[in-house]
Amino acid sequence: MVQYEYVPCGFVLDNTPDRVAHPCLFLHNDHAGAVSDDAAGLTFTPTSPFKFSFEVLRPNLFRTTFTSEKHQLPPHRSTPVPEPYLGGVEISENHQATQKAFDIGDLKVSVEWSKAPVVSISYQNSDGTLFEDLPFRSYVIDGPGVSHYTRFKKNTLHVGLGEKSAPMNLQNRGFELSATDSFGYDVYRTDPLYKHIPLLINALPHGCVASFSTSHCRGRYAIGSEMDGLWGYYKVYRQDHGGLEEYTIVGKTIKEVVKTFADLVGYPQLVPRWAFGYLGGGMKYSMLDDPPAADALVQWAQKVKNHDIPCSGFQLSSGYTVAETEPKTRNVFTWNRHRFPDPEGWIKAFHERGIRIIANVKPYVLANHPAYRMLKDAGALFHDPICQKSAEMRLWSAGGGESGEGSHLDFTSSAGFRWWYEGVRQLKKEGIDCIWNDNNEYTIPSDDWQIRLDEPSVQREESPCELSNQVGWWGRALHTELMGKSSYEACIEVNPHERPFVLTRSATIGTMRYACSSWSGDNITSWEGMKGANALSLTAGMCLLQCYGHDIGGFEGPQPSPELLLRWVQLGTYSPRFAINCYKTSPADNTVGDVIEPWMYPEVLPQVRDAIKMRYSMIPYLYSLHLESHLFAIPPQRWVGWGYESDKMVWESRKLLDGEEQYWLGDALLIGGVYESGVTTAKLYLPKRAGQTEGYWNLNEPWDYLEPGQWVEVKSEWRKSIPVLAKAGTAIPGGKSEQTVAPGDSKNEANLPEDNLRYLRLFPPRGSSSGKIFANTWYEDDGISLKPEISKFHLTMSCTDLEIRITFEPDSANRFKPPWLQGEIPIYLPQNESRKVVSDKNVVQQNSVTGTWVIQ
Repeated sequence: MVQYEYVPCGFVLDNTPDRVAHPCLFLHNDHAGAVSDDAAGLTFTPTSPFKFSFEVLRPNLFRTTFTSEKHQLPPHRSTPVPEPYLGGVEISENHQATQKAFDIGDLKVSVEWSKAPVVSISYQNSDGTLFEDLPFRSYVIDGPGVSHYTRFKKNTLHVGLGEKSAPMNLQNRGFELSATDSFGYDVYRTDPLYKHIPLLINALPHGCVASFSTSHCRGRYAIGSEMDGLWGYYKVYRQDHGGLEEYTIVGKTIKEVVKTFADLVGYPQLVPRWAFGYLGGGMKYSMLDDPPAADALVQWAQKVKNHDIPCSGFQLSSGYTVAETEPKTRNVFTWNRHRFPDPEGWIKAFHERGIRIIANVKPYVLANHPAYRMLKDAGALFHDPICQKSAEMRLWSAGGGESGEGSHLDFTSSAGFRWWYEGVRQLKKEGIDCIWNDNNEYTIPSDDWQIRLDEPSVQREESPCELSNQVGWWGRALHTELMGKSSYEACIEVNPHERPFVLTRSATIGTMRYACSSWSGDNITSWEGMKGANALSLTAGMCLLQCYGHDIGGFEGPQPSPELLLRWVQLGTYSPRFAINCYKTSPADNTVGDVIEPWMYPEVLPQVRDAIKMRYSMIPYLYSLHLESHLFAIPPQRWVGWGYESDKMVWESRKLLDGEEQYWLGDALLIGGVYESGVTTAKLYLPKRAGQTEGYWNLNEPWDYLEPGQWVEVKSEWRKSIPVLAKAGTAIPGGKSEQTVAPGDSKNEANLPEDNLRYLRLFPPRGSSSGKIFANTWYEDDGISLKPEISKFHLTMSCTDLEIRITFEPDSANRFKPPWLQGEIPIYLPQNESRKVVSDKNVVQQNSVTGTWVIQ
């Protein structure tokens, strides 16, 4: 990595009057500098002047820019600049010769520029800073890019960057800010993976601060992994091209920071309710010629039914696009008519079995693609300035590791964007339910490749200099975002009243405004891989990848043992996304590979079936967490310290900071796991809030009640369950343990039963709650609409030594009336709970035969 660092100093106030009305600071510098490397024959001369700005946009949100004439901000950044809104918070400003301080509520913010600018942020009543630039080396020009150095707080929690290798805590490590097709990656060591999200959160017990760059271009982040005798430990964000636009968010908790991040960049998109069921898949099926893939897949769908396993969707891998004749390469938006003679009839056959189709699409064309010449002539592909023709590279073409010459689509070109749009629109018209944007990491080989920039979706702000059309400056990841937008808008056109379902493998900050779900890519089968995946889920959720999961059982590598498969299914049951999909290559046949099927081991089929059915019964809870994510940016899957910041153990235990072995699923369930063969117990920590007295119910035998603030050993026989505990005072809605039709779904070709049952699992505290009332809320909608009415339902609970007193009521503002609302609502209590259930507002009766309580 070449280095041409230059630290501009000598900044002075930019006294341009009336520039903005909100609190801000603008500086400029008139000194030029030069850095040269005579041996390499390279010289870089920074251009005067350098400009620096600092703006207060919200009471806890700040925008910093650092630019020069040759280091402009690309117009299409990952989020637009928001309108300032200070919400009536009192702000005072204090000016000195080379310093400006802002008192913003309980925050103290200072910018000092006697040398290089230094920003520091702290709470008014705190001795230490939350955030501070590295003096003398803060904002740095580095060749065509920039770097930003800040102080590193040792032994604190650092999370974010979208999707990075385990453990969850990123401190003392360095990462590439890029994305690649990391097939069969090592969950603890591989970098980069699939996502390009330059958001880093530093969490401490007394507050959190997050920083993120809006650039789509590549870079690096060193999080205390570098140090120097002069500079000490530091963090540094290095951006390969352009100037710096960085937002800083401050909050008391990670929850506050993530909420503000969503306010700025957009909240998670809605996912159709059916997608929370079991999603099947496997490359093998779509690659079959004999029997043809369509027949083999219908046989698979029938086996699912024969084994009494509910299934809601199938991930159709790219084998359906493989050409029928040599060279048999993948040609996106084409159908292999030998494997699928009647695509619409085949899709209809799956729909009649209640299984939706998730179709794989890839943003490149091989040179033998039927549309290649047309796309090349239309300027829909990248341009190579050296060869003066469409840029070509090696691309995955056929079996594992096989490649051919071809080109990536340039989504900044109107022709490329529109061609993709029309291809997705046709798939939707044929009946495809979900567009699976795959292989969209854009691992192209040259920053100098040129892009078209004539697509109206590309933002084109005014710039004082001529805009470069080099992909390095705009960023490869921009195409990941625009691909998502094209897929999203095509789905909207075909079904304007249904929420689009775009699944994406790669993602940027902007991508998730269009894609509603993602996963961790081509993981590998191992106990270690299952364990480390938890850390990826937790940090992804903090970056707004909140309908996220993993390929259960592993995508690549050996087949899982019966024990590992069952453990992974058990764990996947308690995650936002539940999918079994794989491509297990082998030297004997690198085109078809092998698959994981729920029934592959008869000796554990009953347990696998039970786990999947339990998943379906939990969909009301899982879907409520998804709606909460959409409304409030709260991830369903959460770090064990989320909401328990006052518990010292969550900050002191490396096991908890690493995020690999336990997590929250919503507010109610604490999920553990077993990550070694032959192990039958797991050690979990039960977090405790300040003043908390209520404990946890063990949902495994012996179903005991456990006090908070301690480590416990939980029995976990592998044929029964992983460790699951419920926090006392919570209530969980449940439903049928089978596939049902969402209330708003008119396409019930399979004649699925109505979603007309809700039950409540109550977890009361032991003994009297001393007048404390526990409030629980869950959310429901019709499961399909683009802009649904979302209804809330409330249950309160208090306890004496003799009874559990509840109140159940829908919110008065509810417009959506679910079909179960007119029926009885069964109540289930923990195994060792014998108190009666009473209510002042509801009719509650006990079934004399089953002992079950019912709200009538």
